[in-house]
Amino acid sequence: MPVASAPARRADLPPASCPVEDIARAYLLTSAGDADLALRCVIADALSDLLEADRRARERSRLISRGFVRGRDG
Repeated sequence: MPVASAPARRADLPPASCPVEDIARAYLLTSAGDADLALRCVIADALSDLLEADRRARERSRLISRGFVRGRDG
């Protein structure tokens, strides 16, 4: 689950111009402006999302393979 919450407006941050800026702002706000912590949170969330996507792809592949085997037997 991502660390970031809905971005809050702070006077010391420029207005966002794209989703990347919105995400960066949200992580910086969540980490109280600590860029090192924000970067680590982004990396942790990205790795978590990649691992979950990989798990789902393997699960789909396993289910599809089972379907083909059952189709040949039946």
